[in-house]
Amino acid sequence: MPGLAKTATVKALARVVGGTFGRIQFTPDLVPSDLVGTRVFNPRKADFTTELGPIFCNLLLADEVNRAPAKVQSALLEVMQERQVTIAKETFRVDDPFLVLATQNPIEADGTYPLPEAQIDRFMLKVVVGYPSAHEEMGIVERMIGEPIQVRQVLTPEDLVGLQNQVRKVYVDPAVIAYATRLVTATRSLKAAGVTELESAVDYGGSPRATIHMVSAGRALAFIRGRSYVLGQDIAAVAPEVLRHRIVLSYEGIADGVSPDTVVRRVLETAEMPRLDLGDGRVV
Repeated sequence: MPGLAKTATVKALARVVGGTFGRIQFTPDLVPSDLVGTRVFNPRKADFTTELGPIFCNLLLADEVNRAPAKVQSALLEVMQERQVTIAKETFRVDDPFLVLATQNPIEADGTYPLPEAQIDRFMLKVVVGYPSAHEEMGIVERMIGEPIQVRQVLTPEDLVGLQNQVRKVYVDPAVIAYATRLVTATRSLKAAGVTELESAVDYGGSPRATIHMVSAGRALAFIRGRSYVLGQDIAAVAPEVLRHRIVLSYEGIADGVSPDTVVRRVLETAEMPRLDLGDGRVV
């Protein structure tokens, strides 16, 4: 919903990691060149120069991404996948690290272009930002009417890239990979997974990209939790965010009020979590 500090959160994140921040308000009249850039004629030199678009930054906020037409959405998702832009046969790589955070407004459906399921699959995570509690909202108001909060930089983009490289060294046991695979494949065949009551509610489940992202997100979470190895509980913790936008409900499921989160919760309940022998007498 609007007014939940999504933009403020991304700005704060950009300032903390010392990266550049870009924000694009998506509207129905946007064209791809507004996003990636275009060739501009310079009358003084009588030639064309390339003007890069706002997508060239470390953290990009694509505000209300569902309000832009399909061509603009496709241009954004291509950059997310390829990490580069081609303008007039010249290729420009985006900054590193590069992260796109897109928002969708669930109200005011007029003038919106919902992203196709195949394009939504390119997003690693979908985080639902709900209303704060009454106590939290009081704290928000007290902060906003008080002295401005100073957010200080604690990292550099180079530091963040270094942390990402460390995350890639976190060990993932084959049993944990198998657990992530079982979770994703269960969303494609709920009856085989023992969730027969929801079989008719889902048309399509998660793709192999979901399994890859689930293991990657589990790795990052294990690193944040101070471990050099991934546990099943790390995979289970990130499963809702990885899967909820990849599960396509059937008309029957929508009519019955089934949500993707309900499907993920039932799959987590039925899938057995692996236990790992750490080699020091501990089994977790």
